[in-house]
Amino acid sequence: MNSVELAQALVRFDSLNPPGREKDCAGYIADLLRDAGLAVTAYEFAPERPSIVARLSGTEALKPLVFTGHIDVVPLGEKPWSAPPFAAEIREGKLIGRGASDMKAGVAAFIVAAVEAAKKGRLKRGITLVITAGEETGCEGAFHLAREGALGGAELLIVAEPTSNLPIIAHKGSIRLRITATGKTAHSSMPELGENAVYKVASWVGLIEALKFPEHEHPLLGRTTASVTTIFGGQNINSVPDSAGFTVDFRTVPAHDHQVLIADIQERLGAEASIQLVTDFKGFATAPDEPAIEPLMDILAARLGAPAVPAGAPYFTDASALVPGFNNVPTVVIGPGEAAQCHQTDEFCYVERIDEAFHIYTQLIDRICR
Repeated sequence: MNSVELAQALVRFDSLNPPGREKDCAGYIADLLRDAGLAVTAYEFAPERPSIVARLSGTEALKPLVFTGHIDVVPLGEKPWSAPPFAAEIREGKLIGRGASDMKAGVAAFIVAAVEAAKKGRLKRGITLVITAGEETGCEGAFHLAREGALGGAELLIVAEPTSNLPIIAHKGSIRLRITATGKTAHSSMPELGENAVYKVASWVGLIEALKFPEHEHPLLGRTTASVTTIFGGQNINSVPDSAGFTVDFRTVPAHDHQVLIADIQERLGAEASIQLVTDFKGFATAPDEPAIEPLMDILAARLGAPAVPAGAPYFTDASALVPGFNNVPTVVIGPGEAAQCHQTDEFCYVERIDEAFHIYTQLIDRICR
């Protein structure tokens, strides 16, 4: 089975999250990898929601090359699709289906590269495949693997998220807060008898909007940003609201300490602001001159006919869990999908990109594992 055929097979599994239907797809992959000689272990972060760690050992005591990708996909949306979303049709050079770009094509490419490597004989450096569930709703599978101590060591981590096979060496983190205020209720005809929680929140939202973070900047990622994403308060139109709040999503550069950020927000808003941490995802940044990524950059330069220019991304991936889980391993996000296709109706991945990714991953294995 080649990488395009496997991508089709994976897209045909309905692994929507929510609710989280990764089990059948994960089982199919596990059987394929065991048949190829890899040692496979499944780890469930919730009932019937397994992530997979598969290992192809090397002959020398070297840290392995690691590939990772997730197999859950987002819901289909309300807009009708022009093709059945799990039929994996190929039309005009595009593989169409939910998860085609995000990111089953990338998973298929590195699985086939690893299977082909196993057929060629023993490697000096081993390969580890980390295939996760629950990425789309908070990287639950990846964080579970890190907590369970299931990862081990790594020389280089390749995250096969959609990048059109171009290298991303940094992405932002995210910290999401729920900030609430309390007041005192009263009849709205006598507001002086109450304490309006909405007014407090309105002033705090303005303070958040004014944040520019000039001291927290990265050459590939720009600055930390803040976005107020929901707001709530009050119960009825003729009462002074005694509770209100809002949520805010900070997208942070890797060097921006999240605990320091929370403390700074608390100081700016004051003691009346109650701050609850909702989610906390770290960013990562690999240095452009990191020796571990040189083989990949050489491979890309040869394919492109010019040096590949590394980029950064404003979103986060399973690298938020896996980079620290692998003890801050050098990491590159590179995969065949199109970033603009993520979560879209009629999501697609160019077939030629899937084959190209397979060859990039194969060359990388040959360069650093043989």
